[in-house]
Amino acid sequence: MAEKTRYSDEELEEFREIINEKLALAKRDYDQMMSVLMNKDSNDVDDTSPTYKALEEGSATQSKEDLISFAARQQKFIQGLKAALVRIENKTYGIDRITGKLIPKERLKAVPHATLSVESKQMEKKRH
Repeated sequence: MAEKTRYSDEELEEFREIINEKLALAKRDYDQMMSVLMNKDSNDVDDTSPTYKALEEGSATQSKEDLISFAARQQKFIQGLKAALVRIENKTYGIDRITGKLIPKERLKAVPHATLSVESKQMEKKRH
């Protein structure tokens, strides 16, 4: 039997559902982070309690920086998921971009935006 060179349309549809679910959650989380960063829905006392403001400023700055960093990673994750949907449309989803072989289903279910198999990823890390 010849080795499969791409996933079937049924398999691609299954991956599309997984990706769409993850994309909806990722967008929701990103929107929540942005809401916090922009102080929406805030019952903050920043303008009424200057005494405590100096004590909390350092902590708040660190938290905001962490949230900004996480939001940036989340945005990159969303872009990766959207790119995966494009690969599904092109029927190139799940193909290792180095070897051209199929990435195992288990990996794609765990990391649906993957473009490399675990082996290719490890080889790439060794080169850098």
